[in-house]
Amino acid sequence: MDSTEKKPKTMKLSLIISLILSIAIIILILFFTIDAETLEYLSTQQIRYEFFFAAMGVNVIYWILWGIRLRILSNAINKNVNISVWESTKIIIANLFLANITPSMAGGEPVRIYLLSKNGLSVGSATASVLGERLLDAIFILLCVPFAFLIFRGHIEVGVLKVGLTIAIAIFILAVIVFAYALKNPKKTKSFLIFLSNKISRFSRKKDSESARIERISSGVDDFHDSMIFFLSTGKKAFIKAGIVTAVFWITGWVVPILILMGLGLKPFIIESCAAQVLLIIIVMMPTTPGSAGVTEGSTAILYSVFIGSSLVGIFVILFRFITYHMGLIVGAIFQYRIFKSVASFSLDVIKKQK
Repeated sequence: MDSTEKKPKTMKLSLIISLILSIAIIILILFFTIDAETLEYLSTQQIRYEFFFAAMGVNVIYWILWGIRLRILSNAINKNVNISVWESTKIIIANLFLANITPSMAGGEPVRIYLLSKNGLSVGSATASVLGERLLDAIFILLCVPFAFLIFRGHIEVGVLKVGLTIAIAIFILAVIVFAYALKNPKKTKSFLIFLSNKISRFSRKKDSESARIERISSGVDDFHDSMIFFLSTGKKAFIKAGIVTAVFWITGWVVPILILMGLGLKPFIIESCAAQVLLIIIVMMPTTPGSAGVTEGSTAILYSVFIGSSLVGIFVILFRFITYHMGLIVGAIFQYRIFKSVASFSLDVIKKQK
């Protein structure tokens, strides 16, 4: 079986694993949380379905804001490129499918890089835009972490969750340090990536010439370095603007669980819910399962049971994951199919061909 046949099968396997894990953990949560109190509450309490539809609408706004941020960063790098809000939003929605079936949502980055390069950016500049997004996310979330721990101190009693959060924060900080080092030392970054590429190529069936690999890595690192220096110097106005959109973007996403709580007839728990979302993002960013499926459901149940109790947490998890995960998976698959004419054909090879 050649690599072109293996890639669709690998993608399908990731999709199947993520869905099985998500559904299985939700079923387990429901099994251990639904009781007589749950049934009595649902039969006597008026459920406000309009809030659930509002949450779905807010989730779409969240995608649009993500697209606006990507547009700001991309257009700032190359003044000759003018990506529209609709085009950048399509890029974001198309990336949702792969992002939702890969650990740390890492599968979405190659899709965004490829589609940005199709819109006129060099691969290095497109990479800088996408990594700029990650940097802005890391800065904002790390600034919110002390607030989240202040709200949840004394409540996080599950040992596994404590260890997971500690590891996730350490990885977050390490990633920022590596990013800064690569930016400051492009020559050493090139040398390391070339060394790593030479080692990996020994196990690869597809044999590229060493000169081609070196040229591709050198060109990519140079483009990335020049673009990021641009963001931190003459393009810092655009970077700051994207940073403001980043804050609005994340806060908009945090409105979704608040609306779900209101739909269930519960208090919105605005502060507590936002704190829970910060901790949840850190856990989701860890490279665990495809799309962090299973991990996210379990962590959501643990965090939200602190203030809404165990009886309704299973119902909440179902609604929350459908809107924030399964909805993105479905819409992302549709957009990816419309763009690539296949849901399972995209790979890193299409990026390499741009060089």
